[in-house]
Amino acid sequence: MSPAAPLLSVRDLAVDFATIDGPVHAVDGVDFDIAAGETVAIVGESGSGKSTTAMAIIGLLASGGSVARGSILLDGEDLTRFGEGRMREVRGRDIGLVPQDPMSNLNPVAKIGTQVAETLLAHGMATRSDVQDKVVQTLEAAGLPDAATRAKQYPHEFSGGMRQRALIAIGMACKPRLLIADEPTSALDVTVQRTILDQIDRMTTELGTSVLLITHDLGLAAERAARVIVMHRGRVVEQGPARQILEAPQHPYTKSLVAAAPSVAAVRLRPEAFRARTLEVAGEPAAARDDVVVIENLTKVYPTRGRGEDFRAVDDVSLSIPRGETVAIVGESGSGKTTTARMLLKVIEPTSGTIRYEGQDVTTLKGAALKDFRQKVQPIFQDPYSSLNPMFTIERIIEEPLTFYKRGSAKERSARVRKLMDDVALPQAMLRRYPSELSGGQRQRVAIARALALSPEVVVCDEPVSALDVLVQDQILTLLGDLQREYGLSYLFISHDLAVVRLISDFVCVMKDGRLVEAASSEEIFTNPRDPYTRRLLASIPGNELGLTG
Repeated sequence: MSPAAPLLSVRDLAVDFATIDGPVHAVDGVDFDIAAGETVAIVGESGSGKSTTAMAIIGLLASGGSVARGSILLDGEDLTRFGEGRMREVRGRDIGLVPQDPMSNLNPVAKIGTQVAETLLAHGMATRSDVQDKVVQTLEAAGLPDAATRAKQYPHEFSGGMRQRALIAIGMACKPRLLIADEPTSALDVTVQRTILDQIDRMTTELGTSVLLITHDLGLAAERAARVIVMHRGRVVEQGPARQILEAPQHPYTKSLVAAAPSVAAVRLRPEAFRARTLEVAGEPAAARDDVVVIENLTKVYPTRGRGEDFRAVDDVSLSIPRGETVAIVGESGSGKTTTARMLLKVIEPTSGTIRYEGQDVTTLKGAALKDFRQKVQPIFQDPYSSLNPMFTIERIIEEPLTFYKRGSAKERSARVRKLMDDVALPQAMLRRYPSELSGGQRQRVAIARALALSPEVVVCDEPVSALDVLVQDQILTLLGDLQREYGLSYLFISHDLAVVRLISDFVCVMKDGRLVEAASSEEIFTNPRDPYTRRLLASIPGNELGLTG
């Protein structure tokens, strides 16, 4: 191979999936190259074909999928002509993979060290006598502290960031020439995300490994990749240098992606409702601000059973939610933001402190009063795939809370469901479908419709757009803003994505290690952050230093 030849060359790649209605053309005519040591990003919304392209390269297409035409040349050898036995040799040794979901891609009943050892042994990178030492070295290279101890633990004992490091260790164990990183940080908060990506950069730079990064995050693509490939409906619509593509996009679809990307410099989705005043932790009287929720000195302590001091998940937190406005809680994983939200929803009980809704202490509610409260405060969960019952039709999912609380006659409930479908911009023809037949964005709209079924006053949104690509995310955020205007809803918005928070929130509360470290208007947090931790969160946003997020 000549020095100028690319490591990977994809030409006229087409991938089809067999269905009962005939073949579905998931990828059609894709062309691109990756040079040795180069990082290339493929961006596009869900269903654009970016992950299918990556899986075709590594020979791991889902059931029914096949390469219909084209070539995938690695060092001049066409991988499409390899049998499964030969591809097993290529996978891991020549092409590594860091998949998207660390929990579902790690064996839950095998220790982390065992899973790393399997890869090393399968490709002759270790022997039975030295494999344990090689496992520890591999985990250390992936940035896992106390690797010898961690190797003996199971995936459930790891945080999300640690599980992702374990997958990086497996993907890089055989020092491959090409690493495919498929949405490797989409479920992680910004500081962990930066740490993971830095680790991938360090390992690939030291080994001269090329990287194919699959992502829907434009800021991340611009920051980490030399070149960007934009895919839409199975085709490449634009490709070139990262900065050029994202600062001066030529194709209408690329322009729509750039326009939809959330930015820390973006204008608030509801500027006419924004009030530029500080939300004090212990400030003006609730009555003066018309707060629908007032949380005071909230604490949640979990006993650690012989491991030293008890764990304080939430530590003396006070905040308020003004009527008709949005308060966001941001922070890293483990900061206490979701625990705070669950106590407001009365899913878990606080150790101490008070939560007042319309002046009532939520912690003391029982019986009919609790039932009434649950109708007025509703949740929208993070994952639109697991938060809907797969055995129910969309109509039954939305109608279920109305039926449970005996709201109206069957005819009135049916009319209410159809009105909610209109409110969230879903066609009523979808009512007979099941969740598996809907996209992620459509499922999240169904979850929003269900949350609104009982006409709540407060909606707790726990990472409601983190599982969605940038275009669908933009649609859902706009929808939430529109519904807030129409119904006067108050939102508690939990997120690790500061650019999203900038778009949706009136006020921002920053949590770290269970404590509230800063609370102020959204404008003040993003233009004049006072706490060092807040400044570090803002600095960790992908693409921030490139000016793509403000």
